[in-house]
Amino acid sequence: MQAQGLDRLDAQMLLLRVLNQTAHDRAWLLAHDSDFIDVATLQRLDVLVKRRKQGEPLAYIIGHKEFFGLDLLVDARVLVPRPETETLVEWALELLSPPLTESWGEGLLDLGTGSGAIALAIKSRRPDLRVTAVDVSEDALAVARTNAQRLQLDVHFSQGSWLQDMAGRFQIIVGNPPYVAAHDQHLDALNFEPLQALTSGADGLEDIRQIIAQASAHLLPGAWLLLEHGCDQASAVRRLLQQAGFEQVQSRCDLAGLERCSAGQWQRLP
Repeated sequence: MQAQGLDRLDAQMLLLRVLNQTAHDRAWLLAHDSDFIDVATLQRLDVLVKRRKQGEPLAYIIGHKEFFGLDLLVDARVLVPRPETETLVEWALELLSPPLTESWGEGLLDLGTGSGAIALAIKSRRPDLRVTAVDVSEDALAVARTNAQRLQLDVHFSQGSWLQDMAGRFQIIVGNPPYVAAHDQHLDALNFEPLQALTSGADGLEDIRQIIAQASAHLLPGAWLLLEHGCDQASAVRRLLQQAGFEQVQSRCDLAGLERCSAGQWQRLP
């Protein structure tokens, strides 16, 4: 498969898939290096190799993606969870480190949950926290609910457009909204993933503007809004947060050193 131009890891993952082994069994391949593979299995493998060479994400082909230590089911109804989004999860968990009290209101809200990656990752580390996740896509919510059931994590899911129909006030609102400009040249490499979860107006900030404008009505005093965004959008998002009245506005870098998330604290009384 590598002779066909496939990455070594991708080749191993596809081979494990057709051999009905888990993605964590790469050592199994070495132990069974000389095993016979029948023609039918090789034909199934060839189909998967062709899909990968056409640019389809590996996660869609094998149906799984690991995120923050969780094994998530994913398919073309949702974006593939990215490692950089773990920066947002880690930041939220830091802010959640004090013990919860009644003043925490509705707990945490995850906007545009997709596969449920952010909400489920946080719930897995803070089982005492009430977590609500919303998405405009019922297809995406079906994937997220399936992941929650598989992982036995009690997250409340709701269909809706950002905070438009949401009731209550939260201690933390997190979100990984679409942030790619409508005509960005990088979209060509993402054509297998749902476009509505990727693009957001001419500058990629339209959904972030909506969330920031709506958030104050759903945050308790001292609560935080955390947003993932493009690596070149941090200054623009900080400016939007400041203009909306948020304080303690700041950004954080992912493991690649790129400013990937920005946040602000809401201090005003309801």
